[in-house]
Amino acid sequence: MPSIPHLAAALLSVAALQARADGSLLRPLGGPGAAWPAPWQIAGLPHQKKPFTTFSMVELDGRHALRVQADASYGNLVHPLHLEAAALHLEWQWRVDQLLADADLHTRAGDDTALKVCVLFDLPLDHVPFVERQLLRVARAASDEPLPGATVCYVWDTRLPPGTTLANAFTRRLRYLVLESGAPQPHEWRSERRDVEADFVKLFGDESAQVPTVLGIAVGADADNTQSHSLGHVAELMLAP
Repeated sequence: MPSIPHLAAALLSVAALQARADGSLLRPLGGPGAAWPAPWQIAGLPHQKKPFTTFSMVELDGRHALRVQADASYGNLVHPLHLEAAALHLEWQWRVDQLLADADLHTRAGDDTALKVCVLFDLPLDHVPFVERQLLRVARAASDEPLPGATVCYVWDTRLPPGTTLANAFTRRLRYLVLESGAPQPHEWRSERRDVEADFVKLFGDESAQVPTVLGIAVGADADNTQSHSLGHVAELMLAP
């Protein structure tokens, strides 16, 4: 499950104001070779010891793109937020250069994604089923960073058909919506636009009819369970009404 770094409220406010200049509530990631600006931060599992997925900014097909490379690794690049989900839309372009041959999101052994874009929600504990609530409390106690009560991840999967929804094999606090599947044409970019509120209801409506506050947006990939390699790129990532 992705985690959210501790950042000062003042820094978040300044970053949000700067990001709104181009219509997006997300701070732009920057150009090729640049380090991503705050509040973007790399985050992983609590007390992660396995390798982190690597992120870098590159120029690709005329785009400033985030290169996401997993090598038997796990990791996310997270932009913390504190926003009401109503009327928010998340847009991006992405391409996958190398999929995970052994990925199978139905199993723990295959629970890896070549590329994902996620929305983190502050779902109150009293909306979480009892057993999962206790597990989440334990996980939060073991982590130095707050963990979201619900996470929706849009994924580019190896074989599951677009439109597939399912829970993460390790925790139902994270649920997947497959948007793209299989290998595209070489160097093919695909564009996405998602209604954040509607997708929360689609995936977590069984637990809450009220859409909670959005805590962050994450981009990532993981290949730690299949011990394999993936490569993908994300560009033009925007969150706006």
